[in-house]
Amino acid sequence: MVNLTLAHDLLWGMTPAQLPADAPAWAVEVLAAGQPVVVRRALSAAGFVAVGVRGALREQRLAAFMPVDSIARRVSPEALCHVDSPRDLPVMQALQQMRPLLDDCGWVWGVSGSVGFELASGFAAMHAASDLDLVLRTPQMIRRDQARKLVDLFDQTVCRVDAQLQTPFGAVALREWASDSSRVLLKTAHQACLVMDPWNPQEQAA
Repeated sequence: MVNLTLAHDLLWGMTPAQLPADAPAWAVEVLAAGQPVVVRRALSAAGFVAVGVRGALREQRLAAFMPVDSIARRVSPEALCHVDSPRDLPVMQALQQMRPLLDDCGWVWGVSGSVGFELASGFAAMHAASDLDLVLRTPQMIRRDQARKLVDLFDQTVCRVDAQLQTPFGAVALREWASDSSRVLLKTAHQACLVMDPWNPQEQAA
């Protein structure tokens, strides 16, 4: 049993029987094949964790709730930083290019999205047009000029690179924080709201 899970963690152990009765056939098939589910940012009842089931197609995504007692294994995005794939795809080239920069940035970072899913599970999820999705654990504020420099570096890679900044209060997109927008979207387990400072959401806009 795993007590602590965070958004983007991959969890093994959910069975088809734990899906809603009206779950699509593809969701039953991927769980029967032993694929993991991904923790999503949502409220759940005691003893459950909010998860998403991932199918082979982009539109195949199902929100569900996994019993905590069923968790057999957990892999976090940061556990995948230095995992490699034999597949020579643009996303893996970008990851290899970004690793030294990210290792030196001072923040804990990890790999999520299709790349993280395949690196952790071995089930094919990446393709030639995949984006590289990253997670940056940022308990302290990243200045906007720092965010812009990171985005500039990301934009020099062979595929689109996106990062989510995980603040103590929720998540904000790096590209949005690097923009000129005075308010950015902070995603929490309760809601998504516009705030001026994701590290100080008391400044939340009405």
